[in-house]
This record gives sequence, structure tokens and C-alpha cells, in this order.
Amino acid sequence: MVDMRPLASYHDYASAQRTVDALSDIGFPVEQSAIVGSDLRLEERVTGRLTPGRAALRGLSNGAVIGLVIGLFLALFTATTISFIGIVVWSVIWAAIVGAIFGFVAHALSRGARDFSSRSSIVAGRYDVLVAAPMVEQARAALANSGAGMTCGPGQGGAGQSPGTMHMPGGAVQGGGMQGPSGQDRTGMPGRPSMDRPEARRTDTSRTESGRPDMERGPGADSHRNRPQ
Repeated sequence: MVDMRPLASYHDYASAQRTVDALSDIGFPVEQSAIVGSDLRLEERVTGRLTPGRAALRGLSNGAVIGLVIGLFLALFTATTISFIGIVVWSVIWAAIVGAIFGFVAHALSRGARDFSSRSSIVAGRYDVLVAAPMVEQARAALANSGAGMTCGPGQGGAGQSPGTMHMPGGAVQGGGMQGPSGQDRTGMPGRPSMDRPEARRTDTSRTESGRPDMERGPGADSHRNRPQ
């Protein structure tokens, strides 16, 4: 079994899909990647109120579909076109009637315990893009150089992290810069040369050399200069 390592994490499947698509566009072997959903949960969305009439109508539609399938199967063994059409039509009609009756009776027997209709689905709380362990660094470098797939899903990233960055487990945050507070560079203040720079050292040296004669002159320097020979 291939050892897979996390490349990026998202809160929606679309963002994870865009990252894999970006890897495919830049020529990365995407057969070495996978999208894994974690924190699975069952989500049931209520679509509306369920009345006896709606229950019968839903049973009618389900029965009609089942009758159509059965009618087509039985009609394959007929010799004439009229028989074929007749079998299909009557199968749909009778199955729809039975389905409507079954839906109405089933709803009546529930005695109002479930007077709503819903749709259930299994969704994940987090989607991880995994890459084969020997190719994780190659995938990160490819995404960083191309600038593709660098958007997060909703809520991705921590406090102080810009929305355009992508969280890479085990790697650095993409899109950041080497800047200090208020956009100042860490190597020095804007407008002031750092003492580590050559031009700053040359300026300080010139000032020291120009002021050296005044500091070396003692209190009697002027009197010695004016003494008669």
C-alpha cells in the first residue's frame, strides 16, 4: 500500500478538486494523489411538509416508474406492436394506482409521526488532498511556482492569515512575505539605511575621519601655533 501524506486541507470538496486539477494542469502525476473526506456526518435536508395527498402522489409516481420497467420487460415477448404498447400502458396504469394506494395507506398508518419529506446525504467536514510520500515536496514546489490552487475553502486558515493562502500540513504558509509590522522590512526601517549595509558604514567612516582633527587638538594647540619663533 502506498504511503500517502497530506498536501492541503479544505472545508469543501470543490477547493480540493481545484487543487488536484491544478496539479494535473502543470503535469504532476495525479495518479499519485487522492482526496479523502474526514469527519463524516449524515445530513438530512427537509424539502417540505408531507400531507396525505402528497404521499399518494409520490407513491403514484414511484409506482408508474416501476410499472414502466415491468411493462417493457413483458412486452419483449409479444409478437405485434399493438400488444407491445398495450402491455406497457396497462402496466404503468396499474402500478401507478397501486403505488398511490400504498403511499396513502403508509402515511395514514404513521399517524403524523413524520409529516415532512426530506433528502439524506453523507457529507465530510474536511477534505484532505493526499500525495504519495516521495512526491509531497515536488507537489508543493509545483503549486508554489505555478501559483495555482492557492485558494482556501470557507473558513480555511487561522487568525491573521489572509484568505489567499493555503494551509499545507508540514509546510509553510504560502503567500506570506518577510515583512515586519506596518509593512516594514525586517532588515531595516523604511528610509533609513541599516548599519549592516555598506553605504551606512561608509557614511559613518567619513564622518569619523572628518571630525578626528578637532578631537585630537588639545587645549594648548592654538597657543603653540601662535608662539613666536
